[in-house]
Amino acid sequence: MSQQISEQIQVPAEWGNKRLDQAAAALFPEYSRSRLQQWIKSGALTVDGDVWRGRDKLVGGECLSLQTELEAEGDWQAEEMALDIVYEDDDILVLNKPVGLVVHPAAGNHSGTLLNGLLYHCPELINIPRAGIVHRLDKDTSGLMVVAKTLNAQNQLVAQLQDRSMGREYEAVVQGQMTGGGTVEEPIGRHGTQRTKMTVSPTGKEAVTHYRVLHKFPSHTYIRCKLETGRTHQIRVHMAYIGHALVGDATYAGRTRLTKGVGPELRELLASFPRQALHARQLGLVHPVSGNYMEWHSDLPEDFEHLLAVLDDDAQSR
Repeated sequence: MSQQISEQIQVPAEWGNKRLDQAAAALFPEYSRSRLQQWIKSGALTVDGDVWRGRDKLVGGECLSLQTELEAEGDWQAEEMALDIVYEDDDILVLNKPVGLVVHPAAGNHSGTLLNGLLYHCPELINIPRAGIVHRLDKDTSGLMVVAKTLNAQNQLVAQLQDRSMGREYEAVVQGQMTGGGTVEEPIGRHGTQRTKMTVSPTGKEAVTHYRVLHKFPSHTYIRCKLETGRTHQIRVHMAYIGHALVGDATYAGRTRLTKGVGPELRELLASFPRQALHARQLGLVHPVSGNYMEWHSDLPEDFEHLLAVLDDDAQSR
């Protein structure tokens, strides 16, 4: 499946003495700079019918002609899947991802992913990079995600992620009793020997997590985290780094620590809780077309609610 593109734009006089690749990025904002540069090199984007280099200067008044087609990004297959969509229009889609759903196909997960379900729901996403997925949640993290349905929407949403204007808040239950909120500002990179893990590393990428306490239990804390950056496993890595790993996080928590006096019901639940206790609770963004600020909130899933209830009952019984 491919989508034909045939567009012509006259270069405004004020763009005289500008590079072709700079003008193209401004005049065709729905396409990424890298994609436009590829089209300039291949001759799909011409100037008055001629092939130019990206660094060639315009004088103003030229006709930029784009004649190409958007090829499918991958050989992914559409699969019928129940999606919990909380908002949708012509440009974006916001959904509530359940626990256990992998977002993107990879080695060992070629089908049954959110991307496969999105392609069934909206087949034209095959022509959008990563089927419109602009940010991911781990398989066992639940909550809100936004998907772009057009190239323009995707570019706008990626820009909001990069300039940190997209608001993403998570709720989590961590081990130990925190004294108060704070900020973890430690770079995160790939683990040196365990390649599926991330770690705080001086050679990693900048990562900033703000957190505040919602409720203290005798040996655990219910917190809200706000992301400034979006590194892989960021909240999980940062909380483990400050000594408060997430409940159920088999990758970063190590052995579950139980304080004296923990009741049998809580002890059993903590030993069997099957995933990291992390939920993407709130999402806020500027709509890529209307320019309006929009915000969504997601209820905690049942297993998270049950964990909080058992923690509360245990606290009351002590």
